[in-house]
Amino acid sequence: MASSGLQRRRAAGTSSSAQEEDLGGAWSVSSNSAGNGSGGSSEGSGGQNGNGVAVAHAGSAFEGGSKIAFDPRDLERDDADARAAGGRMPRLTIMEEVLLLGLKDRQGYLSFWNDNISYALRGCILLELALRRRIAIIRDPARKRFPLSDRVVEVIDSRPTGETLLDEALRMMTSVSSLNDSSSAVQPERMSVNTWIDLLSGETWNVMKIGFQLKQVRERLAKGLVDKGVLRTEKRNFLLFDMATHPVADSRTKEAVVRRCTALLTAQTRAVPPDALGKDGEQCRATRAVALVCTAYAASVLDNAFSRLDYEARESAFARAEDVLAEFATWPFGTSADVGTNSGASARRKVGSRIGAGSSGSGSIGRESVLGLVDAVRAEMHSIGSGTSDNEDLCFELIAAVLDVLSRLDSLL
Repeated sequence: MASSGLQRRRAAGTSSSAQEEDLGGAWSVSSNSAGNGSGGSSEGSGGQNGNGVAVAHAGSAFEGGSKIAFDPRDLERDDADARAAGGRMPRLTIMEEVLLLGLKDRQGYLSFWNDNISYALRGCILLELALRRRIAIIRDPARKRFPLSDRVVEVIDSRPTGETLLDEALRMMTSVSSLNDSSSAVQPERMSVNTWIDLLSGETWNVMKIGFQLKQVRERLAKGLVDKGVLRTEKRNFLLFDMATHPVADSRTKEAVVRRCTALLTAQTRAVPPDALGKDGEQCRATRAVALVCTAYAASVLDNAFSRLDYEARESAFARAEDVLAEFATWPFGTSADVGTNSGASARRKVGSRIGAGSSGSGSIGRESVLGLVDAVRAEMHSIGSGTSDNEDLCFELIAAVLDVLSRLDSLL
């Protein structure tokens, strides 16, 4: 009588005791096998146990020897999440890319004089959560009376992302949101964008909120890159102590990040160059490219990306990065020259100082390139936000608020 499905079978010429000794026997997928068990052939590969008796093994799924059980609903759910987010998630997060830009290739450590990167990495965590549609600015008509950095953050989706740092920050935000939604007599204060970045960085004098600090962010990100095969771990002696360093193991991955930054900030056309974007099918490619160059500029790690450019090209690229940050640190995007806004006045002062210094970053070519970026990001925002207007996508508004905080990083630290 024929049988099918996942079952335990005993190979020909073996006893039940020998089969029990071989780690509980072999498992395989059998179909149309004979009932006597002597003439049936296993789909997997054969072998011998310690007593020299042949046993049958299930084989590998890649060889077609066995089947792997899965729930089709998981695949449908992943596809639905990818469509809702605008595409699949990239291999590296924004935090990992910024850290990778700052690391020395052979030495495997960051510059000891860089005070901005720790604060900027916490801002990258909020950017990544907003891009994954987990957090957003709270929907309140009165929020427009406050500066971008003082607008309140809320959790709109508490599902884990699969990234350790992101999930840890999301759990803290969810706990605060659940307390705000409770019916207790004393309501805790709502956290703004600037407050969250300060708390995650440990920049607070309130001992009751010191638990919100994310510790060892750089080391944890580096270990995550080691797990992904981008870095490797070595022990390096620094006079009195030993320190774990993480030199670059996959130079192609870092070269791709450097190439994206360089292509975006040296573009000569209004259209966004394809080399400045991630792989096809990834989520929010233009927005992620903008977030990468803005956070890298705020973290003072763009020097490594421009090491191959000459002096004039480097100065132009840095000026372009400052223009991009000024345009995307306002809401709606591309309104940095509007009258009556603090960000617009700050941007005009920056442009005026560059013109007075004789910088070439304020040319028409650079301006057209920045406006092309604004158009590309707005197109992505409309495609993901199901037809929302420019000033109603609260996740992208949070991105603008984070970039506004990072644009004032030198004055904050």
